[in-house]
Amino acid sequence: MTIKKSVCVLGVTGSVGSSTVDILKAHADKYVVDAITAHRNVPALAKAAIELGAAMAVIADESLYEDLKSALSGTKILVAAGDDALVEAASRPSDIVIAAIIGAAGLKATLAAIRRGARVGLANKETLVCAGDLMMAEVAKYKATLIPVDSEHSAIFQVLEQKSIDKVDRILLTASGGPFREWSLEEMKSVSPKQALAHPNWDMGAKISIDSATMMNKGLELIEACRLFPVPEDRIEVVVHPQSVVHSMVEYSDGSVLAQLGSPDMRTPIAYALSWPERIRVDVARLDFATIGQLNFTSPDLKRFPALRLAREALRAGGTVPTVLNAANEIAVGAFLGGKLTFLQIAETVERMMNRIAASPLRDLDQMFDLDDMIRRETLGMIKTGL
Repeated sequence: MTIKKSVCVLGVTGSVGSSTVDILKAHADKYVVDAITAHRNVPALAKAAIELGAAMAVIADESLYEDLKSALSGTKILVAAGDDALVEAASRPSDIVIAAIIGAAGLKATLAAIRRGARVGLANKETLVCAGDLMMAEVAKYKATLIPVDSEHSAIFQVLEQKSIDKVDRILLTASGGPFREWSLEEMKSVSPKQALAHPNWDMGAKISIDSATMMNKGLELIEACRLFPVPEDRIEVVVHPQSVVHSMVEYSDGSVLAQLGSPDMRTPIAYALSWPERIRVDVARLDFATIGQLNFTSPDLKRFPALRLAREALRAGGTVPTVLNAANEIAVGAFLGGKLTFLQIAETVERMMNRIAASPLRDLDQMFDLDDMIRRETLGMIKTGL
C-alpha cells in the first residue's frame, strides 16, 4: 500500500497554487492535503479546501476570518487568519510545503517550514533574494530539503550532476524576453498595465507578469540561482529564448551542455517538487519539435531592460542591497499597476533606491525584515513626492 505524503500549500489561489491544486486532485492516491493558505481570495480558498479535503485553511487578511469561517461552515476544516496563522500552517507536520506566496510576505512561513526540516518546493524567489545566505544556512542547519519550483531553477536542478559540480563551466538561465522583447525604448514609454500583463508564453500572476516584462524576474532568478547552486556569479549567464521550450542549461568542462525542455506549463516543475526524486504523470502539452521548427537564442539588451543589470549589481554588492532591490521593485510594480508610475519608471525607481541606501552586511533575519519595511515606506514616499 502506498503511503500518502502530506502537503501544505502556501498561496493556493495564485497561479502556482492553482496549478498545484490541479496536480493534487489528479493524484489524490499519492497526497493528502494538510493546510492551504491565501491572501484575500476567500471563495477560491474555500473551494480548494473543500475539493482537496484540507485539514486547515488560512486567510492572511484577518478581517476576512468570519467570511472564511462562514464559507467553510458545516465542514471539519480548521479555519484561521493572520500572519501568525500562516506560520502555524507551515509549522504543521506536513511532509512537503509548496511555498508559493508572492513577494517577501511569504518569507516567515517558508522559514518556519525550513526550521522543522521539511521538504520545501520553493516558488517564492524573494525568500532567497532578500536573505539568501541566511536562508541557506537555515536549510543546512535544520537539514531541510529545498526543491526549486521556478521552471528555470527546476531545469537546472534536474540536469545538474551534484557530484560533478566542480566540472560545471556555466549555468545558462533562459528568459522569454517578455511581451516587449522587440520594442524600442520609445515604444515602451507608453506601455499600459494591460499590455505588460499579457505575457506571450506563460500564464502567471500580475506581479510576476510585470517582472517578466521588465526582466526583473530574470534578475531575481539570477540571484536565486547563485544561492541555490554553488557556481560563481560570473559563470551564470542569461540568454533570451522566445519560445520558452528550453527552460535552462548547464555546461560542463568537457563541452557538454545538458538542457531540460518542456512546454511552458508550471505544472511540470511543481509535479517534480512534489514527487522528487521520482516523477508522476502530468497532463501537459507534449512538445512537437516538427511544429516548433526552430529554437532561437539572443543576448539580453541591458539598455532596454536595465532591471537585469540592477539585479546583477545587487548580487555583486551583496549584504543588504538585494533586499533593497526586491522591496523597491515590489512597491514600484504596485505603483505601475495603480497608474502612479510609467513602465520605464519601475526600474528607474529601483535604481534610485539602490543609490539612496548605503550597502551594509546583512547580519540576521530581524535586520532584513526591518530593512524591508523601511525600504517599502521610503519607496512609497519617493513615488508620492517625486523626490
